[in-house]
Amino acid sequence: MGRASVDDFPGTGNAPTALESPAEGVAVWWATLDALDDDFARLASWLAPAEHARAARFGREALRRRYVVGRATLRWVLGRALGVAPGAVPIVRGERGRPKLDGTAELDFNISHTEGIALIGLARSGRIGVDVERARRDVEADGLARKFLTSSERATLEQLDGAARRARFLRYWTCKEAMSKATGDGLSAPFRHLDVRLDDAIELLVGPAPYERAQWRLCAVKVPAEFIGTVALWRTDSIPERHAT
Repeated sequence: MGRASVDDFPGTGNAPTALESPAEGVAVWWATLDALDDDFARLASWLAPAEHARAARFGREALRRRYVVGRATLRWVLGRALGVAPGAVPIVRGERGRPKLDGTAELDFNISHTEGIALIGLARSGRIGVDVERARRDVEADGLARKFLTSSERATLEQLDGAARRARFLRYWTCKEAMSKATGDGLSAPFRHLDVRLDDAIELLVGPAPYERAQWRLCAVKVPAEFIGTVALWRTDSIPERHAT
C-alpha cells in the first residue's frame, strides 16, 4: 500500500496511524476525529462540494466536524495510496450509494466511525468492509441477538455473562456490519442468516448469496484494547450483477 508520511497532515498529534495489516494487500488505519480550529479549516478545504453539503445536514456541530475530519482523513489515506493530493482523490457515489474511486484505480476502501475515532480499510483486490465498536458499549445484547444473530451464535452468548456477553455480541455485530458495508447492503443485509464462528479464527460458515462462505474472509483488527474492529474481505470476481461496480 506504500508508506505514508504524517508531515503534511494538519496537527501532528492527530495524524492517522497505520495498524498491522490483517491480510495481504490490505492496509488499515486508525484516526481520531477531533481537530483544532486552524487544522480543521485546512482539512475542510480538501472536501468536495457534495461532501460539504452532506456535512451541512448534520444537526449538531460536533457531528458535522467529525464528519469533515473523517472524510478529510479518508482522503489523506487514499491520497497516499494513489500518489495524489487529498483534495484530488476522485471519490464518487457508486451503486447502492456505496462510495468508490472514480476511474480505473484497483483500490477499494471503507471507513467506520464511533465516538470520535475512525477505522479505515483499503484493499487492492475485491471489496473491503470495516466496522469498529467500543468494547464496553452498553447494548441490550439478548434483544439484539434475537434480531440479528443465528441460533448457533445466540447459543454461544448464553454461556457468558455481563460484559463478556456484550463483547461477544459486538464481535458478531462488527463481522456482519463489515460484510454488509462491503456489499453496500447496509442494514438490509440478511444478518440473521449469516452464521459466523468466532472460536480459533473468525470465519463465515454459511450465508445466502452473495454471502457464500468461499467468497469471504473475516479478520480481527488489532485496535486499542477498548475497541473491537473487524475487516471483511469479499472476493468479487464472480459476484451477482446487481452488486457489480
